[in-house]
Amino acid sequence: MNIRELLKKHDLKVTKPRKAILEILSLSEHGLDAETIREEVERRDLYINLSTVYRTLDLLESINVLDKYDLGDNKNNYVLKRDQHIHTMTCELCDKTVDLDCPMVKIEELINRETGFSIKEHHLELIGICAECSKLKEAQKKEELVD
Repeated sequence: MNIRELLKKHDLKVTKPRKAILEILSLSEHGLDAETIREEVERRDLYINLSTVYRTLDLLESINVLDKYDLGDNKNNYVLKRDQHIHTMTCELCDKTVDLDCPMVKIEELINRETGFSIKEHHLELIGICAECSKLKEAQKKEELVD
């Protein structure tokens, strides 16, 4: 990812703190909280206060560059959006499918926080009944009650 191009694409000024924060997030295998990001920035001999980190993270979230995950206990992790895979949900009655963004990212962040494990792979199968089939099924039940 070219950070300079990414920022310019969104009409944002290219600043050292923004570049550093994006670099740190791009190198991380899992989400990071704002304090950890600030510490990493300081390891690069760039001193910024925590409020600057939060403002930058909020800005990057607002332009859809990263995701913010609430982990409870007033802790949030920030994850740079990458080419994430999708999951397909399938209706068991009509086989209609709907593609969904992966809902596992937040769960993976919680697992990492609680256990220190970094999940490398997961499999998720989603099967249900679509809205149209649900309505049809409900209408059929009502007809059976009337008969």
